[in-house]
Amino acid sequence: MKDFAVESKKVNPASISDGEWLSVDKHSLGREVLSAPTGLWAKAGLGHVTLGWDPVSGASGYVLLRRIASEEEFVEVDHHGGDVKAFPGNAYTDTTGELGQKYQYAVAAVAAPEGPRGQLSSSVVAASRWQGDAEIRLSVDVSHTKGPIRPIWRMIGSEHLSQMFSREMVGGQLVGEDFLHALVLAKEQLGVQRVRAHGIFLDELQVYSLNAGKSAVNFKTIDDIYDRLLKLGLKPVVELSFMPKDLAANPNPTVFHYQAHISPPSSWIRWGELVKTFVQHLVSRYGVEEVCQWGFEVWNEPNLAVFWTASQAEYFQMYEVTARAVKEVDARLWVGGPATAASGWVPEFLQYVKDHELPLDFLATHTYGNMPLNFRTMLIQAGLAQTEVWWTEWGVTPTHFAPVNDSAYGAPFVLHGLKQAQHSVDFLAYWVVSDQFEELGRGSKLFHGGFGLLTVGGLRKPRFWAIRLAEEMGPTEVASELAGDGAGTLVDAWATRHDDGMIDVLVWNGTMNQYQQTGYPWLDRTVNVQLSHLKPGAYRVTLARVDRGHSNIIRAWNEAKDWPNELEWQQLSAMDHLDEVTIHSHWVLGQDTFQFAFDLPMPGVARLRLEPIEGVIDFR
Repeated sequence: MKDFAVESKKVNPASISDGEWLSVDKHSLGREVLSAPTGLWAKAGLGHVTLGWDPVSGASGYVLLRRIASEEEFVEVDHHGGDVKAFPGNAYTDTTGELGQKYQYAVAAVAAPEGPRGQLSSSVVAASRWQGDAEIRLSVDVSHTKGPIRPIWRMIGSEHLSQMFSREMVGGQLVGEDFLHALVLAKEQLGVQRVRAHGIFLDELQVYSLNAGKSAVNFKTIDDIYDRLLKLGLKPVVELSFMPKDLAANPNPTVFHYQAHISPPSSWIRWGELVKTFVQHLVSRYGVEEVCQWGFEVWNEPNLAVFWTASQAEYFQMYEVTARAVKEVDARLWVGGPATAASGWVPEFLQYVKDHELPLDFLATHTYGNMPLNFRTMLIQAGLAQTEVWWTEWGVTPTHFAPVNDSAYGAPFVLHGLKQAQHSVDFLAYWVVSDQFEELGRGSKLFHGGFGLLTVGGLRKPRFWAIRLAEEMGPTEVASELAGDGAGTLVDAWATRHDDGMIDVLVWNGTMNQYQQTGYPWLDRTVNVQLSHLKPGAYRVTLARVDRGHSNIIRAWNEAKDWPNELEWQQLSAMDHLDEVTIHSHWVLGQDTFQFAFDLPMPGVARLRLEPIEGVIDFR
């Protein structure tokens, strides 16, 4: 996918009645006890139970509960993602239960993950099946367009950017060169345009010093970093962190291998001056038109004591001082927060922004192991309908050194998130681009469960291929309809059309239950695809796969070894490709339909592509 404009799904405040604006009392944002969902239904499936219900106004997400017997208390269903249990959308497939066991299910809505759980719905009873039909039927009408695909994946997370100059060796690779290569791959193959990283005020960059009561700043190394990043064709999202030691109220608490200071400033005036001077310098060096495209994010995960030693109120003060300092340089510059872990503090932060009439160009927060919640309604309630939503950290797990980071499970997880968040977010930044990552210490072997989409040495993991397949889709979504066991929840799909008439059908199969990350045979499916209203012509038909046995570089490596030698690096690089087979090298369409069936394991992703080979096919 190339150069498609990101069109935010915004709400016109003029279209909202006064009653809707006033539906949330002051200081109650996100703390409403929402009404019970209605219309709950459950359907028994092979290895799962699928449930659905009517949406609840004001909900950012829903919590599914179940029990075995009516006398037991309901317990929240845990998909073992390690972060927020609430999920967006009004349908869910539960694969965490015992096969054949009857469960009584109910669901509740939440306005915010830390707010009160809403009223419980009426209950339904269902049990997963041991056997039965495992077919998914996918019908695609290539002549019926639905609208543009929004490439929300074009922001990515990164280790602190100064490591691009590192001369350290890891696994036989020079860290700086390998890290830069990862950024290049992200831009060229994933379409990435923006990079969000920690620590632009780290002491290793010698940004700030205080001597005899006089402040001094030095932005030389930052200039080198941003010069290099911009030369690659990438723009920074400037996370304003961490605290320079000479400005920290308490210089002792630190985090990460590089000893980042996590204290608030000893002087809010000096902090504001540092931010303003820094932003003025960037505008002077790169021009306001350029810097207006970046975005300034205030701190990182202040709701975790490991990153912020002070209170919520002091973070809100930090945001106020910082946001005003940025806007004093130029009102067109973008600023956002609260950059919290697990979607925390969002309603309180929005209330503070509203009450103090602060600028907020983008709401920034993080989540892992789940789909991003939908905060659009809350932004409207706060009078911030035009504020964008940037998930500046998102991933399959919040845990570094976790095997799921290297597994095929992450591929359908990523695609579930990218599709589900299409109309609720503006950016969904995967954390992080590369296993060249030192926050918690360098990896001790090639596949160490690192956060990266790429290994040390730049080998592409299944999650990388998932985003690559999304990026390679056509700009226009066409109509598709799924039917069968787990359709639309366990198994989902995108069908798109390119300007030259090429058709891509992307299908994935993935449970949210991370205890089944290595597979679960009852969830494997057969997909039968039927395309209609194709134009006459000759096509090349191919099928690409990402699963345990395809496009999964870890299977080519002997995990008993730590690092490859020079020959093994060459062999791994030669095997690092997307597994794609040609079904028809020259298929002449004699009618307007095409049908093809294939197996789709869980976890798994497949792309069926019909590529015109005799000129452009016009679907107008």
